[in-house]
Amino acid sequence: MMHLYTLSCIILSLLITKKSNGISSPLQPYTSYRYSTELQRNVADLWWTVNETRQEITFELHIKTTGWIALGISPAGGMKGADIGLGWIDQGGQVHFQDRHANGFSRPVIDNTTTDWFALQGREQNGWTAIQFKRSLDTCDKMDVSIKSGTNTLIFAYGLEDSDISQPDGLIYYHDSRRGSRIVPLRSYGNPPSEEKFADLDYFEFKLNNYVVPAIETTYYCKVYKAPTNFRQRRHAIARNIMVDSNNRDIVHHVVLFECNPTAVFDDNNLPEGICDEITRSISSCTVNIATVWAVGGDEITTYRHILFDLDRHDNSGVRFYLGKELRQYELGYLILGADVSHSAIAIPPETDRFILDSYCPAEATQNFPEPAITVLAAFPHTHLQGRLIRNNKVVKYLFNAESYNFNYQFENLLPKPIELYPGDEFATRCVYSTTNKTDITLGGERTKDEMCLHYFLYYPRMKNYHGCLSLNSKEAWKKVMNSSESTFDYEKLGEWLKRLKWTPESVLQWQKFYNDAPRSVVAGLGDNFKWINLTKIPEYEDLKPVECKTDTSNFGIHQD
Repeated sequence: MMHLYTLSCIILSLLITKKSNGISSPLQPYTSYRYSTELQRNVADLWWTVNETRQEITFELHIKTTGWIALGISPAGGMKGADIGLGWIDQGGQVHFQDRHANGFSRPVIDNTTTDWFALQGREQNGWTAIQFKRSLDTCDKMDVSIKSGTNTLIFAYGLEDSDISQPDGLIYYHDSRRGSRIVPLRSYGNPPSEEKFADLDYFEFKLNNYVVPAIETTYYCKVYKAPTNFRQRRHAIARNIMVDSNNRDIVHHVVLFECNPTAVFDDNNLPEGICDEITRSISSCTVNIATVWAVGGDEITTYRHILFDLDRHDNSGVRFYLGKELRQYELGYLILGADVSHSAIAIPPETDRFILDSYCPAEATQNFPEPAITVLAAFPHTHLQGRLIRNNKVVKYLFNAESYNFNYQFENLLPKPIELYPGDEFATRCVYSTTNKTDITLGGERTKDEMCLHYFLYYPRMKNYHGCLSLNSKEAWKKVMNSSESTFDYEKLGEWLKRLKWTPESVLQWQKFYNDAPRSVVAGLGDNFKWINLTKIPEYEDLKPVECKTDTSNFGIHQD
């Protein structure tokens, strides 16, 4: 009898997350929305829908107060530069709404350039204020913040009294501690359902068992599990819940579950587990085919500047899968595009404002995609990147463009519309880095201080023999830049050579040119079914033209002050 096994990798780092607890407002929203989230438990809730065709977004904000309420889009997570919509309901039941801008950590001023936040309707009831309002995704206003694809930073606040419009600039009384923030991908939120929805389903779990966490900066811990055998017939997992040990929310950074090769054989009484690098050989058949992935994110996060390592930390984190009662038509899979996770693919100069790393997956690598196509549902970017779909040397569309990215909030982004990928399609991945805060070169790797350029896509139907398409600079390219005449190539020596490099503004420009022009080696497929493809350089293609900023504010609001 053939047994199935999975490999769980738990990655530990210095971060803390908290999960949302659901909607608490007693008021019904005015309409149905695609997305919703709790901003602050029992205090503030938000609903929204994005209209990509009209390039506008409709919000509905509920806050437990009879004073003013406000929602802002922040460029960096704080007040400075934030674009804010602020409103209240007066004693006569009339909605007032203002477009404001925060110049700093002071009372935001009314934006007198253009009015770009528009109230639709609102009410005050049972001690709560609810206002529905709209704005364009990009208002073309220098005093506003564009709502870009990727992660967005929301700020909210509220007062106990209405704004006094008889005073200069519409006086609003200070909110004190009545404020908060939320990072969420407004245009691609996954909108996860409550776990209660799956309460009547069977489930199984893979968890660590009181693992003693080493007192070092980053640990990759791997453990092989035997898949459950107590089900009489085939079942599909239709949902998963990542269970981060409540005592270790400050150290669990991401979780990856791999499916082992069906031919893998293990001793069921002695399944491999340990530091991943130390058991590489014994788990080699279990490190390619991703079953699910999760990374740090959630409603709230704190990073520690001066961390104290506990010498007696034990971890029981893991993942729970809920099983559907009936088989579904398709199985989901993960497709990975981008650059190999190594210093032979990624080497970024320090103190550089903008460094571009391009990867390419040619048509030869996708010829065996199933007919007629695979369908992509969601994107999970692992850095600030753009993923382009190319046909006939022309960009058709972005697979996903993470214009706004936050390392500490890594969401699985649900695409507004599924995208079909056909055999022979080509993919270009561009990662953009800033290392202005670093004095040493940044290399590709799996530690939190290393860099990656990976784009995960959730798709169906799952391909059994295809994991991804990754590229790296060719050995010949590295030997040339290193002025090496050795017949063999030593990747360890390459790493040492890279760390010894001295940098000037001129050498950074030369390094960017090297990366732009370097021949690439591309590896595509899965396990023993992969193949190497050599590219003399990244092919030239016709890119998408920049979209001119346009906004239509006609028929938007009911009342603005």
